[in-house]
Amino acid sequence: MPLKIAVSGKGGVGKTTVAAMLASMYAKDGMNVVAVDADPASSLPAALGVPEGVRKNIVPLSDMLDVIEERTGARPGESYGSMFSLNPKVDDLVDRYGVRGIDGVTVMVLGTIKAPGSGCFCPESAVLKSLMSHLVLDSEHVVILDMEAGLEHLGRSTTRSVDVMLVIVEPSRRSVETALKIAGMARELGVRNVLAVLNKVSDDAQERELRDLLDPHGLEVAAVIPHDASLIAADLAGQPTAAVGGQAIALLRKRMDELRI
Repeated sequence: MPLKIAVSGKGGVGKTTVAAMLASMYAKDGMNVVAVDADPASSLPAALGVPEGVRKNIVPLSDMLDVIEERTGARPGESYGSMFSLNPKVDDLVDRYGVRGIDGVTVMVLGTIKAPGSGCFCPESAVLKSLMSHLVLDSEHVVILDMEAGLEHLGRSTTRSVDVMLVIVEPSRRSVETALKIAGMARELGVRNVLAVLNKVSDDAQERELRDLLDPHGLEVAAVIPHDASLIAADLAGQPTAAVGGQAIALLRKRMDELRI
């Protein structure tokens, strides 16, 4: 079975780092990995080692006005009424516009909808939603979605088709509260597997406290990633943080494969 994993959480919890490390691990094991950057901050290409010169020239899909017009029949920003395709062709977009990261990971940058409101009824929204929904390939593919922070993407229902939602949690009450809201909304949307990943954990006491806050809500902890100064050092040095992985990511990968069977 193909596998589509969405990574979400409050801003700053490390979801891009987790998404990149997981993508790199699958790729090293010979899988065809598509890593989709659906966060307006767009730091996934850097985390996956896309060269700076290439990153500067990446145009997010939401800004490809000609492509959007070609696929939907309407140009963003112009008057289009109700006459545009809500189910545009998207199956070739990754091959055409994806860039190559470390370990052969293909990285696709979606961008964001700039219109006000989460329910934008517009051509660019149609293309992004269609790609997010239909990006399911074959059994040798793994798709990893680095989602925007918070709850907005769930409000747009872009995660209905994912197999696993990983909610990244750091040692803070606000992070836990956001994670529980995300988990609840993901379940309402029909996501089959919603799991927590504890990140930046300094000691056993922090881990126990986080588990005590999540367990009553039925949010399973799939992995615990300790606070790692080498991740900060790699980021400051401009190195791909995907290359800095450990046992926790291997355990997370194992749990993903269990859900895939």
